[in-house]
Amino acid sequence: MSVNKVILVGNVGKDAEVRYLDNGIAVASFSLATSEVYVAKNGEKVTTTDWHNIVAWRALGEFAGKWILKGRQIYVEGRLRNRSYDDKEGNKKYVTEIYADTIQLLGKKETSEGNGQQQNADYQKNETVAVNNQEFDAGDSADDLPF
Repeated sequence: MSVNKVILVGNVGKDAEVRYLDNGIAVASFSLATSEVYVAKNGEKVTTTDWHNIVAWRALGEFAGKWILKGRQIYVEGRLRNRSYDDKEGNKKYVTEIYADTIQLLGKKETSEGNGQQQNADYQKNETVAVNNQEFDAGDSADDLPF
């Protein structure tokens, strides 16, 4: 038996980008920052931030494209995936991603852009929105991704 489960609460680093595979499946990607604050021996407050690459498939990918906006605080539950690819110069690159199974919006997003204002107004009607990705097919491969 093995367990591969990741739970993160953090702030979105950039709006979700949604792409569609040839078969019409939505795949969204975005970055999420988690921070830890501690006091060093000298009494100085230190903040460390880790950045995570999040990938959401199918209905969850569609949801992410609409609601995952830079600065918004979210809860993500999923599993860790590692993959590699060759860049344009032929160098092997390694990527660690979180394949999201659940995304929950937390708090309120402050925004001044037009579309963001409407989404924020819609969001405030339902202060907590959670989506579970039950349609994820384990047969979908990172090799099928256009990025």
